[in-house]
Formats: sequence, structure tokens, C-alpha cells
Amino acid sequence: MNENLSFKAVIFDLDGTLLNTLTDIADSMNTVLRSKGFPEHPVEKYKYFVGDGMDTLVQRTIPEQYRTKDIIKDCISAVKKEYSRRCNNKTKPYVGIEDLLTVLSDKNIPMAILTNKPHDFAVQTINQFLPRWEFTVILGAKPDLPKKPDPTGALLVANTLNIPPDKILYLGDTDTDMATATAAGMFPVGVLWGFRSRDELLRSGAKGLVRTPTDILRYF
Repeated sequence: MNENLSFKAVIFDLDGTLLNTLTDIADSMNTVLRSKGFPEHPVEKYKYFVGDGMDTLVQRTIPEQYRTKDIIKDCISAVKKEYSRRCNNKTKPYVGIEDLLTVLSDKNIPMAILTNKPHDFAVQTINQFLPRWEFTVILGAKPDLPKKPDPTGALLVANTLNIPPDKILYLGDTDTDMATATAAGMFPVGVLWGFRSRDELLRSGAKGLVRTPTDILRYF
């Protein structure tokens, strides 16, 4: 890992990177599963269900024999309604995130967010939990935008920032994030406080790992 690199901007993943949203997501999905008569899952298992969008979350959590188009569609609609009611119940920024954002802001480092969370929920949670900091772009999942690890969203953000991809540090907690950064020509850094393991992050292309949010400042 080259500690002498200096980047001009940072793109953050959201869930598992900036905000610990796991329990609210798990509670929402488990409520839907219970209402349909399906088995619920422990919160810890949701670390591996999330990260690839709400439709994939539903497909991963409902029993395989019930993964029909109609049932999946119905459950996606239901979990969106549940999550809209409880997305701020237990969610909170990870320790050190606010300090990191403050220092980056003081350094005039442009910041953006790219997430597979539905766009409206992404904007809502950022406005709720991180309202004091300016993100030049907040880009969540939209029908006309390929989800991560497709690099389209990351490159759109780079274009909006008017910064070359190789000058952007991409911070995330899953293999999807590392693959996205690599495909976009950005510098992938994995966080060790998120939903996935060190091994997964390294295996999927992380060029750096950080134990605490302020460790990222060495790249700026």
C-alpha cells in the first residue's frame, strides 16, 4: 500500500461505510418476512444480504421456492414501506465519521456518495444523519442507472466533480465497492468497521484498508 498517494476527491459508499444502517434494514425486512409467513433472519446475516440493492436483498432473504417474480415484487414494495417508517430508528454514523467529514471539508476535498440504496432513501438518510456536511453528489439506485459494481455511477460522479477517476479515492465496505472502484479506475479502499471482512476486501481488489475513519486522511 502506497501511503504517499494524494487524491483530489473521495466517493463514499453509504451503508456499512458512513452509516450503520444494518438493524433498521434487518427489522424492516424481517417484518415483511414475518407478514408473509417466511422465516426471519438474525441481524448479523444481513451483513451479507445487503450491498447490492433492495431487490437483491429481497431475493436473498425469502425462501428459494418462493422467489417468483410476483412475490419478489410484492416484497420489494412492502420492505420499502417498512423501511420508510423505521429508517431512522437505530441508524447512526460510525464513530469517527463526523470528524473525518469535518477535516475533509476543512481541506476543501470534494465529497460524494454512491450507493445501491434506493436514491430517495439515500438522500433522506444523509439529510437526517449527516446534514452538516456538503456532498457534491448523492447518487443512489435509480431505474435508469446500472447498480454497482457497474462503474457507470462512479464515472458519472467523477464527471460531475470534474476530477479524473484516478485522482478519486473510493471508500467502501464490500466486494461490490472494491469492484466498482477498480472498474472505474479509482483507488479502492476498504473499511474494517463495515459489514464485510478484511479477506473479502483484499480478495476483491482493495489497495488499502483502514481501521478508523480518520486513517483515510493519510491519503489526502
